[in-house]
Amino acid sequence: MRLLVYTASSVHLDAAFHDCAGAVGRLIVDRGWSLVYGGGGIGLMGTLARAVRAGGGHITGVITESLLAREQGYDGCDELLIVPTMQERKRRMLALCDGVLVLPGGLGTLDELFEAITLRLVGEHRRPIGIVNALGYFDPLLRFLDHAIAHRFVRPAVRDLLLISQDPAEVMHALDIAETDAPLDDARFLPMGRG
Repeated sequence: MRLLVYTASSVHLDAAFHDCAGAVGRLIVDRGWSLVYGGGGIGLMGTLARAVRAGGGHITGVITESLLAREQGYDGCDELLIVPTMQERKRRMLALCDGVLVLPGGLGTLDELFEAITLRLVGEHRRPIGIVNALGYFDPLLRFLDHAIAHRFVRPAVRDLLLISQDPAEVMHALDIAETDAPLDDARFLPMGRG
């Protein structure tokens, strides 16, 4: 499994978030998986990558030219792909992976999460999507998603796509056994129509 992990490059975060990112890195190595991520060496991205490197795991980073200096691109990557734009970065990372795992993060992470969900809904990929809800970080977002479902802006089946737990090991197990052979034009995700 090539696991794409979206997470923060922000620094000065609660130590529990770093503990979670480090645990995910160790679990990746323990499972014999490889890491695909945004290529940064700071924040949770850096903690994650260093944990994978410490365990001898394989790391592919994808970073933009402009973020390379600002995010202090991680020199421990086995491959560090440098691309011109954020759109290309997101496209390349998703193309390189077999599954997606989302850890706490800011606007970039949220953008990546929703793009992965949207592309799954419109049939551009079948990759499973997991969320590690460390410290309940995503609780408000999940409540909003339920709110959008209640108002019929989002199909209820979208919640079934998301493999969510506070325990990274549980989410990673769910990703490992997730069925990925649903049809790309799955009617559960099509617009609800009139009425």
